[in-house]
Amino acid sequence: MPGVLTQTLAVSDGPLTSENAALLRPSDPNLPLDELRARFNADGYLFLKGVLPREDVLEARRQYFSYLAPTGVLKTDSDPVHGIFNPDKTPDDFPGIGAGAAGGNGRPGGESAAQFVDRAIEAHYKDWYAEKLVQHPALYAFIAKFTGWGDNTLTFKRTLLRNNIPQTKPIGVHYDQIFIRHGEPTAVTAWVPIGDIKLSGGGLIYLEDSDVVGQKIENEFTAKALAAGMTEEEAKYAFNSNMMSTGMLSENPAEFAKENGRRWLVAEYEAGDVVLHKPHMIHASTVNNDPDRVIRLATDLRFADSSRPYDKRWMNFYRFNDGV
Repeated sequence: MPGVLTQTLAVSDGPLTSENAALLRPSDPNLPLDELRARFNADGYLFLKGVLPREDVLEARRQYFSYLAPTGVLKTDSDPVHGIFNPDKTPDDFPGIGAGAAGGNGRPGGESAAQFVDRAIEAHYKDWYAEKLVQHPALYAFIAKFTGWGDNTLTFKRTLLRNNIPQTKPIGVHYDQIFIRHGEPTAVTAWVPIGDIKLSGGGLIYLEDSDVVGQKIENEFTAKALAAGMTEEEAKYAFNSNMMSTGMLSENPAEFAKENGRRWLVAEYEAGDVVLHKPHMIHASTVNNDPDRVIRLATDLRFADSSRPYDKRWMNFYRFNDGV
């Protein structure tokens, strides 16, 4: 059973309390594989504690914020690894990437945000991220063993390295198959917090038992599209365009949970933790209300079985307006 939430968190359309939220179930990565697989299949997610070396994750965090420091985003004279937002700046000049803030996959922010946005994108291509973190042998080995894919385990090159300044727009309600439609719904997402994230720090949240909800949404729309005379390929594109302009199911997590009779599951995350989730598992994020003004940094890494059909669009680095 999920643990009890003892503090109030915020999403875009209201509070999360013990009435509509609970805690994610953590799992030790050293548990027997059969037990871990059973949890993943039952819950739609697997919240792994300490599967990555903490020091390796914090080094990626240090490198990221050292690279973004010239933009003025960090508190003066603070250690980059802490990622403390500059109290003399406004969040408007530091827009998040991939949170739907700009609508779809376009470039966020105006002229004043150009340097910050450029560096946030360029960080995706740096060795300390693209090689040392994305291709980390500890995570790859775990995924290969957990899925049973072995040497066929493929790490997608396209990732979403997201920063989330305190009090800015959180990630809307969605499931990943919306964006990975050109392959079988078998890919596994590994959400990796790059640094510690307090309960109130804008971490990822999962809709309880929602893998079936995502599949139901998908199946209902596909059936309607095919009945209307669309081909399966046309239905894929129509499904995406039927979402909000951002590809989200909703920007109102509290309302969405109520409509579906489910709770949101939340957690405090530590550097080294990883959450695996299924392609139709519905998730979002809370508002980053970190009392110490810590910038939330995390990434979405995705893995597939290379012996099966997979979405080859995800084998290119993330770029704005890349059609994914």
